[in-house]
Amino acid sequence: MSESIIELLDELPANNLTVKMLNALDFVVPGEWENVVGCDNTIEAITGETDADAIMQIRNHMIELYNDRSNGYQRALWYYKTVDNADSALGTAAMANKIGEKIGLLGFLNKLTPKADTTQSFDLCLKLVAELIAYSKLNGLPILNPGEFVSDLSDNYRGSSLMRMASLVCIDGLLPLGPDFLQKIQDNLDQDGESGLQGNPVFGAISESIPGDNKVGFISETFGAVQGWMDNLVGSVGLTPESIFDSIGGFIEFSDDSLDFVAAFLDKATNYYRHTGVQSVARSLIERAAQEV
Repeated sequence: MSESIIELLDELPANNLTVKMLNALDFVVPGEWENVVGCDNTIEAITGETDADAIMQIRNHMIELYNDRSNGYQRALWYYKTVDNADSALGTAAMANKIGEKIGLLGFLNKLTPKADTTQSFDLCLKLVAELIAYSKLNGLPILNPGEFVSDLSDNYRGSSLMRMASLVCIDGLLPLGPDFLQKIQDNLDQDGESGLQGNPVFGAISESIPGDNKVGFISETFGAVQGWMDNLVGSVGLTPESIFDSIGGFIEFSDDSLDFVAAFLDKATNYYRHTGVQSVARSLIERAAQEV
């Protein structure tokens, strides 16, 4: 049975490595994300409602909406969770807890193997496709085509959803692949096609949900559509691997010549897709429940 949306919100960590990373990336989309945890706190933050009875009514209707499988809330969250689960081969959550406030990576960075550029490129593209499908499910829509999705991304993404996409650009794009990450990804898509997807755990998990017979074509089309949005984000903020490195350096210690290792560590030690995914699903649920009660 699926976890209760109430439990998912109440169990969100207030301060762990994922939260530290997201806070460090606030400069990319300033003021968009706040780590509100707990169901009642989230209802109050989103609706402004403070009356306990009204909050309880919204809470109860949230449960009804989430448990109704004809809605897409559970399925949307499944995609957010699957992206993180498939990407976490190392048991680094326990490691991160032991490391504490200051994290010296030198002791185990040499045990991490950064993904090859091809693998990293396809992972980013598959996360974009998972995002497109989850967004469609969350909003009760048929799976959008990439052009429709990027229009909604530009017009409607905010809060935790925008923070998730900004983190994707930083942690899965710029840090591991460098400032020319968009061109590298396009080159790898063009050169490797289906071979680049062989054995990819994210593709294995979501391939049946990717529309059409030409899965690689849809993945390439999605990246092509979102590429301009990502380029605009990088340009508008002046994002560089070094600026991301400098911000993350406030809570983690590492060598500045090992950005690909840092990306590998953060990719495996954090679950920003799941964390912000729970918050995105909750916002959609709460806004609808508040309107309907």
